[in-house]
Amino acid sequence: MPVTEGARVPTANGARYVAQLCKHWSHKLEVAQNGDSARIVLLNDAVVTLVAQPETLDVGIEAASPEDLELAKDVVVRHLDRFAFREAPLAYGWRDGEA
Repeated sequence: MPVTEGARVPTANGARYVAQLCKHWSHKLEVAQNGDSARIVLLNDAVVTLVAQPETLDVGIEAASPEDLELAKDVVVRHLDRFAFREAPLAYGWRDGEA
C-alpha cells in the first residue's frame, strides 16, 4: 500500500522553485510541469507533486514504502533548500496522508 505525506511550505517564491526543480530534474527524471504545478517521478518511483500558491509551496509525496518516502522527502528537502538558499532552511511541517 502506498504511503503519502505532504507539506505546506511557507514561501512567496513557490512558482520559481517549481520551475527550477523541473528544469533541474528534467534531465534525469520523468517531469510533467503545468504552469505553477508539477509531477515528478523520482528514481525510487516515488511521485512528488508540487503546487505553488501565492504564499506557499504545497508538496506531496507518494511512495511504495516508508523507507522510500523518507528517501524522497530527503531528496526534495535538499534540492528545495538549495534553490531557496536565501530563505533556507524552509519550514516543511510534513503531514501524513496529505499528498
